[in-house]
Amino acid sequence: MVLLDGNHLSLADFHAVVFDRAEVGLAPAAKTLMTKSREHVEKAIATGERIYSINTGFGVLSKVKIPRESLDELQVNLIRSHSVGIGPLHSEAESRGLLLLRANVLAKGFSGVRPLIVETLCQMLNKKVHPAIPQKGSVGASGDLAPLAHLALVLIGEGEVVVEEKRSSGAAAMKAAGITPVKLLPKEGLSLINGTQQMTALGAILVCRAEALVQEADLICSASLDGTLGTAAAFASWLHEVRPHQGQLKSAANLAKFCVDSEVSDSHADCEKVQDAYSFRCTPQVHGACRDLLSSARKTIEIELNSATDNPLVNPDTGEVVSGGNFHGQPVAFALDIIGMAVSEISSISERRISKLMDPNFSELPAFLVKDEGLNSGLMMAQVTAASLVSENKLLTHPASTDSIPTNNEKEDHVSMGPWAARKAKMILENTEYVLSIEAIAACQALEFRKPLKPNRGARLLTTWIRTMVPPLGKDRILSPDLEAVAAGLRKGELDRKITKEFS
Repeated sequence: MVLLDGNHLSLADFHAVVFDRAEVGLAPAAKTLMTKSREHVEKAIATGERIYSINTGFGVLSKVKIPRESLDELQVNLIRSHSVGIGPLHSEAESRGLLLLRANVLAKGFSGVRPLIVETLCQMLNKKVHPAIPQKGSVGASGDLAPLAHLALVLIGEGEVVVEEKRSSGAAAMKAAGITPVKLLPKEGLSLINGTQQMTALGAILVCRAEALVQEADLICSASLDGTLGTAAAFASWLHEVRPHQGQLKSAANLAKFCVDSEVSDSHADCEKVQDAYSFRCTPQVHGACRDLLSSARKTIEIELNSATDNPLVNPDTGEVVSGGNFHGQPVAFALDIIGMAVSEISSISERRISKLMDPNFSELPAFLVKDEGLNSGLMMAQVTAASLVSENKLLTHPASTDSIPTNNEKEDHVSMGPWAARKAKMILENTEYVLSIEAIAACQALEFRKPLKPNRGARLLTTWIRTMVPPLGKDRILSPDLEAVAAGLRKGELDRKITKEFS
């Protein structure tokens, strides 16, 4: 069981809960701190002092003081009024991510809510009650209000859930799971929706997928290198040690160990070519820079997993209740745009390698990697598909995090647009998975023409994996199923796990 205390949730824990269905619970020490924090809220209510979100309206309506007898109703009205999300629903994994992160940040003990709130969120995770959460509707400041409101609806016995990809009643799902819906008390409604958990949950999913993708891209490049009769000389360790960016060193080391034991490479050791195109020779520099960006984004996401992003926040030690701006998603929005930039560049250089594989003037292989070219078009259109996706990615890398639009009658006058940055990064990553799938298929097809020579060690691993899904291309066939199969394997991390097992 992963015990939540708002301070120690790791990305590994996140993935264990979100994808592997590890159970969660509230850490005893966190429960004690939450109780202490809640007592301060109750004392503040008793004094009648005007405190934002406890006995006032929200946003520009914060000047309106709410009568004490209406404080509970205020919280329910908030959840209902903010449930304005639209568009496609988040996936089951994404919904679990939002649930987990909302529970964890409340467990930190600075939000002034009862432990019951976190305990019920944990029950929902453990019993697989997944709220139906629309993807669109948040600008990423004052928190991811709309998506988190849809999450909170189910907690109070309203809204909808998704069961086997079908929407159904949240109240019925809670009843079937044996979970008692929560009756919200003052402050608890806003504490449920004021935070960056939509964008952060997506970021936590995306950064790990992106890191795996760079590893896979290194391996695929090693196969393309042998396919085009390239040289591994540019991956010499000393060359990269004199420009010691950590990501570059890692990708260069990967490529060096992937490219060993190659009869293909030995066969052209005395050729006239002295250096390869940038898309091969500069792979450590490009992939490495992408690694460094992802490392920066990871650090931001790891901090945000355990950050109090509510407003106002309650100091459990001093009793202070202070309105601030921790809900503003700017750090995460920047990180998400960075993820998109890094992954897009992986697709860009991959597409150039695909082009080189198919060009007989460069590869000295049949055009588009098929026999009887002309009669057969081979992988011609697969490269076009890759080009189309790379062009999409170039537009999608335009930052969302530098945009802003005022809301709430100018009260909330600067926002992060982090949720859009997250959705863009997800689209870029999915496009890049397809581009790398095309390169992987093309590289393995090129190596068919190098037989009986044995390719390098990395290429052998890739070819063995690819051939479980995609046979060699002897003549034209419908290629979409091949591309989908390989992309699905990349998405599931199959190749990344094989690389780790073989080369760690």
